[in-house]
Amino acid sequence: MTKYKLEYIWLDGYTPVPNLRGKTQIKEYGSFPTLEQLPLWGFDGSSTQQAEGRSSDCVLKPVRVFPDSQRTNGVLVMCEVMMPDGVTPHPSNKRATILDDEGAWFGFEQEYFFYKNGRPLGFPESGYPAPQGPYYTGVGYSKVGDVARQIVEEHLDACLASGINHEGINAEVAKGQWEFQIFGKGSKRAADEMWMARYLLERLAEKYGVDIEWHCKPLGDTDWNGSGMHCNFSTKFMREVGGKAYFEALMGAFETNLEDHISVYGPDNHMRLTGKHETAPWNKFSYGVADRGASIRVPHSFIKNDYKGYLEDRRPNSQGDPYQIASQVLKTIATVPTDAKDAAAA
Repeated sequence: MTKYKLEYIWLDGYTPVPNLRGKTQIKEYGSFPTLEQLPLWGFDGSSTQQAEGRSSDCVLKPVRVFPDSQRTNGVLVMCEVMMPDGVTPHPSNKRATILDDEGAWFGFEQEYFFYKNGRPLGFPESGYPAPQGPYYTGVGYSKVGDVARQIVEEHLDACLASGINHEGINAEVAKGQWEFQIFGKGSKRAADEMWMARYLLERLAEKYGVDIEWHCKPLGDTDWNGSGMHCNFSTKFMREVGGKAYFEALMGAFETNLEDHISVYGPDNHMRLTGKHETAPWNKFSYGVADRGASIRVPHSFIKNDYKGYLEDRRPNSQGDPYQIASQVLKTIATVPTDAKDAAAA
């Protein structure tokens, strides 16, 4: 028998952006534990904005399990928060109620800033570094410094060792800004792996004395890029049938549901979606082929393949909850009139 370190990880009740939480328990197993072997576990919800002190019990229900390569015999346990009965989802538990479809594929592009002493990593103590331009996909100390690349490489290795479908990394447009990409088949799977990748990045940054700044526009109204979490999506129908008529109907549905999307695409998005820095205004919907200033970017490959494949919604921001983002995309897709699908399939 081996003693395993089970790190139970969940989202707290803070709004508008939940925080990741985690605590460890030790259990003996004959081999790496399966999800079915992991017990429910309680925590003090009064300390996480999920209960009051006079009735503080909340319950963690394991829903995904990953190896933790950064700990000996470590296990990462993704949990949903339940009420004390262990059955009823807590009101803060968005995962339990979102739409899910294994035929829907999602790719999230997570941008973020490294911060140290209240400023982006690499910024001088006062003022600003040289303007944007050389930092995106940059190489060299003057572009990326001496710590950031080490962190993102270790993070990449940790994600891959955990079985998270981490697909790439790059330095981003602003100094101290980076990006990683996560892909998953099914909205819950993709969102689980995004949240777990965020957890691993925050935990890793601790040993370097660096914070991860997820805010979508941390430098405010300045000539520095904000951070998005572009959402690439496709359904089985989009990949296998598609067609121009269906695509146009789909874009009409996205325009009709603009406010519903913006409401769950991350707080403070009006600060980022200004129409500058490769963004579309938050209150206007647009789409265009290879247009990074549109709400939805249509890849050239999509058009060449008879309007089949994936699309990129560029509006979700770096603080967004991927559970809610993916669910809203599926809700809007579901509103496309049946006759548009029938015409495309004919």
